[in-house]
Amino acid sequence: MNRIFILLILACGTCSLFAQSGRQADTAAVRLSNSNANSGTDTISPSQELDMVDVIHHLFHPNQPRKPEAAVVDYSKPHFSVLPAVGYTLSTGLAAIISANVIFQNNKSKQPNLSTILGNISYTSHKQTILQVQSNIWTRDNKFKLVGDWRLMKYPAITYGLGGHSDIDSGYTVDYTYVRFYESVLRAIAKNVYAGIGYSLDYHWNIEEELDPSRPTDFQKYGLHDHSVSSGLTFNLLFDNRRNPINATQGLYANLTYRANFIELGSDNAYQTLLAEFRKYFSLSSNQRHVLAFWSYNWITISGDPPYLDLPSTGWDGYNNTGRGYIQGRYRGKTFLYLEGEYRFGITRNGLIGATIFGNAQTVNDWPSDKFTVIAPGAGVGLRIQLNKNSRSNIAIDYGFGTQGSRGLFVNLGEVF
Repeated sequence: MNRIFILLILACGTCSLFAQSGRQADTAAVRLSNSNANSGTDTISPSQELDMVDVIHHLFHPNQPRKPEAAVVDYSKPHFSVLPAVGYTLSTGLAAIISANVIFQNNKSKQPNLSTILGNISYTSHKQTILQVQSNIWTRDNKFKLVGDWRLMKYPAITYGLGGHSDIDSGYTVDYTYVRFYESVLRAIAKNVYAGIGYSLDYHWNIEEELDPSRPTDFQKYGLHDHSVSSGLTFNLLFDNRRNPINATQGLYANLTYRANFIELGSDNAYQTLLAEFRKYFSLSSNQRHVLAFWSYNWITISGDPPYLDLPSTGWDGYNNTGRGYIQGRYRGKTFLYLEGEYRFGITRNGLIGATIFGNAQTVNDWPSDKFTVIAPGAGVGLRIQLNKNSRSNIAIDYGFGTQGSRGLFVNLGEVF
């Protein structure tokens, strides 16, 4: 409980700094979403809403009104922000983080989308070091979108073996260093529809199991080496009509990514995978504070044998959010199927405090039989603290439960999906 309390204090303080530095970007990104909200008896104006910046401002300047924001923001020049932060997951423990972002537009475009580059470096209580850069860059007239995910990680983490029958007490640590380089170029082919091609590299080295070497493990049986390489091309198809990706209240996101790994490109094995991800949102109230959201994330090995650490696994989606109620890597197999539903609702009328109830289910195929024999359910509740009332971005604090006594706290800056 003390750890959670300290985390909340630090999160409120550091995230308020983020909101002040990044507020202009969020305002421009979702002003249209706010302006399209339906009127109703439970709707209040944005000036009456509260977020963490309002709270911090009132604490330090109780008699001084907060300065109103500019109506229009000029993004012809880049806007930078840097902040320290604190995070927490079951797989990392407490993490000290320094994050930075730059937000800009192509000023030669008629109606340019916002481009973003986000970076952070983290050190965790589990002695993990993580350097990550993620980018979404639009070219002139939004004709092309460049999407990148680059990571360098020293990452001792727990693995539980393959298939759905692994026991929660069977986990042990695998230490390794990891480089990820994903880069894709998407082109608009219709309204809200994009298609493109990319390159993906996963390189692990200095792989070591930290346990009694006389104990046989699934990793050893599947194929344990001191390094592994997956190198291949990706083919991408995307549909996205959400007005506010930061905290969607309506719309559909659908993404298909086919990846073909080739020995000729340096991959250890030739194998193919398909990622099929869908997110659907339903607004249940006029003020868009009551939302029903669904998420399906399916990571399928079509052919071949991925290296063990590149196999589909709990919590290894792009934002490490699948499987609330379970630690990252809890279930691993050649195919990972996942479904989650969440009901989000407001608690305070001013929008500062909200909550969520969620449930999920995941399954992986067994090895070497490839049969699906276990479905692992998860459920929980969460608290939402409004970080920025213009973007409706939240601090998300969830407590989830799984099978075999699995449970834990999950903290995110922004919605889980």
